[in-house]
Amino acid sequence: MIATLRGEITQLEENALILETGGIGLRVFLPKPLLAKQQTGESILLHTHLIVRENDLSLYGFETPADRQFFLTLLGVDGVGPKVALSVLSTLNLDTVQRAVSSDEADLLSRVPGVGKKTAQKMLLYLKDRLKPSSQLEKIAALSDTDSEVLAALTTLGYSVIEAQTALQSIPKDSPNNVEEKLRLALGYFQ
Repeated sequence: MIATLRGEITQLEENALILETGGIGLRVFLPKPLLAKQQTGESILLHTHLIVRENDLSLYGFETPADRQFFLTLLGVDGVGPKVALSVLSTLNLDTVQRAVSSDEADLLSRVPGVGKKTAQKMLLYLKDRLKPSSQLEKIAALSDTDSEVLAALTTLGYSVIEAQTALQSIPKDSPNNVEEKLRLALGYFQ
């Protein structure tokens, strides 16, 4: 199929962009973090996957082949279609999903728009043997109960999981290990 596309961005939409290549404008759906970095008039190379349905051809684009492979892996989960898989990639990064899978944190996956508790459980079961932990994952998986509570509090306040993780990582290592203080420092990151 269509493995990569290189072209000029002619238009940005809410969850896609129009990429002109060879005189043809193609709508390519992208994860939100990747879409947020794009500007019209720029040239881009995307690793793509084409989904063919009875009455629809949809093209999904990714920054790296690993992101595309993760998208394809998510499509293997019963009840996860392209929109939900793209929502997962828009909300969580691969390391976060690996951590959730390795520590059976279905609630972290269920915070993704379009993923309920049952689908999150299915994702955990399906991904358990398919995601290989990275060396960085071992550091991330060692998230303390305090850090987990701070992460949960930040997402409850409306921050995305990625924003909450970034704020959590910005907290100095020598800070007190209590929820209130860490939450205060993490909120300070957003100011």
